Amino acid sequence: MDYALIMAGGAGTRLWPISRERLPKPALKLYSDKSMFQIAVERLAPLFDPAHILVVAGPTHIPVLASQVPEIPSENFIIEPQGRGTAPAIGLAAVHLAERDPDAAMAVLTADHHIGDTEEFRRVIAAALKLARDEDCLVTLGITPSSASTQFGYIQQGKSMGKFDGFEAFRVNRFVEKPPLEIAQKMLEEGGFAWNSGMFMWKVKTILQQFEDLMPELHEQLMRIADALSLANDAHRAEGTLRLNEAELDADKHLREVMETVWPNVAKQTIDYGIMEKARNVGVIPVQMEWVDIGNWDNLMELLPLDENSNAVRGDVILLNSHGSLVMGGKKLIAGAGLEDLIVVDTPDAILVCRRDQVGEVKRIVEALKAAGRNDLI
Repeated sequence: MDYALIMAGGAGTRLWPISRERLPKPALKLYSDKSMFQIAVERLAPLFDPAHILVVAGPTHIPVLASQVPEIPSENFIIEPQGRGTAPAIGLAAVHLAERDPDAAMAVLTADHHIGDTEEFRRVIAAALKLARDEDCLVTLGITPSSASTQFGYIQQGKSMGKFDGFEAFRVNRFVEKPPLEIAQKMLEEGGFAWNSGMFMWKVKTILQQFEDLMPELHEQLMRIADALSLANDAHRAEGTLRLNEAELDADKHLREVMETVWPNVAKQTIDYGIMEKARNVGVIPVQMEWVDIGNWDNLMELLPLDENSNAVRGDVILLNSHGSLVMGGKKLIAGAGLEDLIVVDTPDAILVCRRDQVGEVKRIVEALKAAGRNDLI
């Protein structure tokens, strides 16, 4: 059986002050009347029904996300006690899924991507899952570049692996970290490179074997969690159980204790560094579709309607002689004159003002707030 895993963790600090610990980025309605999480779930239908959609998020985020998509069963929300990066989060989901269906394949997706052609998206996901099963390999999706962007990593395509449901797949020669502009331009001129989408497909058994081979310390930690999870599930499945008995309560308590012991010692790591860049049997399917990684305020502007001066405004806003600016109002009027390439975001307790070429610094503002003990603002 095929499953989708939606990665919905992270505080989205580059979208501060709208994104907060109590209201994470996936739960925000930034460019639609639906949240990014709701959109991410909806575009999976009918390829995945809600029972086959798993979600990994932090303990404070799950109640918000679950309320937005109540059709996903509560047991499909997997709590990541603290953020440890994409590798541990995916590993945690993999052991949960292995306990449920050891022969499953999984599509690892995120809740903060905008994808324009949802039908093409579902078609390529199905093709990638077929490739992962047929070739027992790790698969990633590559986005055909529309420009020499320095915001994304790149994937170099190697030899063809054949066609799968109409999509040609290639061996991955190498991954390239976010390059300087001149390198990005050379790669586009050379051809055979795609943007790294951060979307992956594989069999659960395959990715767990990769964790054992390439991240053995994390694998050992995941196996301790898997053993405790299996014990807890066995207790719940005991025949004749009509309610939580002492054995079940003890098993659940043991699982919580293992998580509390193991997870704080898990090293932070991304799936790209930890697995994908080291694994040998990796395939990529390049696809041409509208795709926006909503990582900061500048990315968001790509999805908002613009006026004749390339300004994007939301709320009660008046702009004069202004160009290329994003202004998001709150409860009061925002009036501006002569704004050029600025980001202005108003919330009840904070206002952000920055140049568009400085949106990457917003994360550092949040770090400065944390260092100053201003937890009320994060």
